[in-house]
Amino acid sequence: MKIAVAGAGSIGCYCGALLAFAGHDVTLLGRARVLEAIRAQGLTVTDFSGLRRNVPAAQLTLAEDPVGLSGADLVLVTVKSGATAEMATLIAVHAPAAAPVVSWQNGLGNARTLRASLPGRDIRAGMVPFNVVPIEQATFHRATSGEIVMESGPGSIGTQLNTSELPISESDQIEAVQWGKLVINLNNALNALSGLTLQHQLLDRNWRRLMADQMTEALRVLKRAEIDIVPTTPAPAWVMPHILRLPTPVFSRIASKMLTIDPSARTSMAYDLMAGRATEIDDLQGEIIKLGHEQGIPTPINSRVSDLIHQARPEPFAVSQIIL
Repeated sequence: MKIAVAGAGSIGCYCGALLAFAGHDVTLLGRARVLEAIRAQGLTVTDFSGLRRNVPAAQLTLAEDPVGLSGADLVLVTVKSGATAEMATLIAVHAPAAAPVVSWQNGLGNARTLRASLPGRDIRAGMVPFNVVPIEQATFHRATSGEIVMESGPGSIGTQLNTSELPISESDQIEAVQWGKLVINLNNALNALSGLTLQHQLLDRNWRRLMADQMTEALRVLKRAEIDIVPTTPAPAWVMPHILRLPTPVFSRIASKMLTIDPSARTSMAYDLMAGRATEIDDLQGEIIKLGHEQGIPTPINSRVSDLIHQARPEPFAVSQIIL
């Protein structure tokens, strides 16, 4: 397939490289500073299990101009949520009308934004569960586990894209899958505020209790709104807060798969906060806060965490500073 990756950031570069390695014709649409490094040394991707792949620049089409979207059989949108509307405008002008557009982004609103801007097109939501970080120029590292899920539809796109190194499946319950991912991703902000690696945070019972309390608050709102959840973890969503509250030795045994991450891994929001970039807090905690307001359920923990992220203080917080 001719695949245009609309957003050559960490997720876009990682997935684009593995799709190109699998034989697809991949165009990366991105900023000059990212693409110039790839032109100079190719695109390298690695992961926590020891995977390492280098895709020569000649095997990719690198485009700073959105005209690179033309001729695509499929467009994968991998920009941050705040850039979705702008990217939709570029897709409308440059991408073929028959090309499906798939959102591989955090949050629930991106597919809605794409549908509003691209009426009549095949728009599909998706869920990328893992974390990818840049570790040096033109090198991107996947630090956590999980498989991509995308909305089912004509053409079995997920089957065409699926490989052993980039597992992809389709679901006709994609919104429930996205809600399940959002509940887990509420920890993105806590990890950013903690200043800890994910592994250290998960091995700290005080932080896990706060994660559990925040998750419980969100699940209460979703239950009132009668929203179904498909968990992205082996355990059901309602069980996760109980597992998080267990003593650390017990938690470590039961949740060993949750700890299958690089020791140095942090969430993408942690890197955004450290770099002074805009975060996706409004697409995570913000969704719970908005839904809680609609359902008449207070969301003090999610609201407090959201406020602290908006303050963009770079120094780490202690648990006691978050919940006063």
